[in-house]
Amino acid sequence: MSQTSSNAAAAVSTEVVIIGAGPCGLFQVFELGLLGIGAHVLDSLKHPGGQCAELYPDKPIYDIPALPVCGAQELIDRLLEQIKPFKPQLHLGHEVTEFSRGANGRFQLATSGGARFDAGAVVIAAGLGSFQPRRIGIEGAEPFEGGAIQYRVRNAAELAGRRLVIFGGGDSALDWALELAPKAASLDLVHRRADFRAAPASVARMRELVAAGRMRVFEALPHSLLQEHGALRGVNVRSPDGTLHSLEAEQLLVFFGLHPKLGPIAEWGLALEKKALKVDAEKFQTSMPGVFAVGDINTYPGKKKLILSGFHEAALAAFAIQHHLYPQKKQFLQYTTTSPVMHQRLGVPD
Repeated sequence: MSQTSSNAAAAVSTEVVIIGAGPCGLFQVFELGLLGIGAHVLDSLKHPGGQCAELYPDKPIYDIPALPVCGAQELIDRLLEQIKPFKPQLHLGHEVTEFSRGANGRFQLATSGGARFDAGAVVIAAGLGSFQPRRIGIEGAEPFEGGAIQYRVRNAAELAGRRLVIFGGGDSALDWALELAPKAASLDLVHRRADFRAAPASVARMRELVAAGRMRVFEALPHSLLQEHGALRGVNVRSPDGTLHSLEAEQLLVFFGLHPKLGPIAEWGLALEKKALKVDAEKFQTSMPGVFAVGDINTYPGKKKLILSGFHEAALAAFAIQHHLYPQKKQFLQYTTTSPVMHQRLGVPD
């Protein structure tokens, strides 16, 4: 498996392009690989995992078959390991900016990273779309974003011994507050209301830390930044009664969630229903022949937004894609337990 961010000008010719490197997109690689079909995977994020990695990397998942409990990032790591035999090309940090269908039925795609593709079929596995963090939205914040203001913890070790203010009331905010409170020089948690959306056990543990004087909690909204000689020194927050509280901070961690955007996909001429791509429940093909959609981004009667459902959709879509690419080829259902062909593709020793 390889990753690239190259600005190649020449179009890469491939059987399938998969848009989205979340669980369903990665499992689509596996199902196609079993049928001997290769794929390139594109994702606007700079790391695989989709909303699993972005929204709840450390949270447990309990409904993956044969895995009583599995961390979200663990699931992504397992899927990446599972698709290694098929040597997929992952193009991360590449949002699709151009999409068209040629007279020959093949698809031309271009990305924000300068890559171009010529594909026989396209699978859209983009979850809820591309994710953009909900920003803190106060004057003067932009120059600090990516530095003193972060929307995602990339290296927790760097935050040890620092004065931290965390904004948010969901699982991400509480998880990081619990993780960082014992290590930070100081930690303040700011949420717009007294009730929290996080797991009750996390809220209870947070209350214990507050009672022990290990962290503080403010019911407030961000108001303005405190700066000195161009460096962040803290933040003012406004409580419901209008009182301003000045909180010292070297680092603001903002967990207001991610804002899903269907983005350019909405302009590709595909039938939509409530910002989701309409597909049939046999092939999971969209209104455009050769373009398929699996996972949270699609809709059909009885649709359930579960990872398990997305895996099922990817399996059926793979056979439909094979028929689309090679309509004259007879299809045979082979089993990974007994098929020599499958064993060869998977690299199983004789």
